[in-house]
Amino acid sequence: MYAIIETGGKQVKVEKDQVIYVEKLDVEAGDTYTFDKVLFLGGDKNVIGAPYVKGATVTAKVEKNGKAKKIIIFKFRRSHNYRKKQGHRQSYTKLTITAINA
Repeated sequence: MYAIIETGGKQVKVEKDQVIYVEKLDVEAGDTYTFDKVLFLGGDKNVIGAPYVKGATVTAKVEKNGKAKKIIIFKFRRSHNYRKKQGHRQSYTKLTITAINA
């Protein structure tokens, strides 16, 4: 069985015991988090939400909160002596899916 959930403005396909990285959630490591915005349940019988599946939840265990690898944004305009260098590290939450409750 799998589910498609909505988190951080994105849609993620999840299965039991899968490890996912999502936008940072306001929870501590070791806690459990429940997603109630389930868009689709798949398996033997498919259930499509309108927009969400009623009564369906996905439970996950929070492994850690962290920051991704730094990316460099470099803007350059030739012949104008314009150079701008900027770095960014995106925050994330690492989750392990423990149950899909239909």
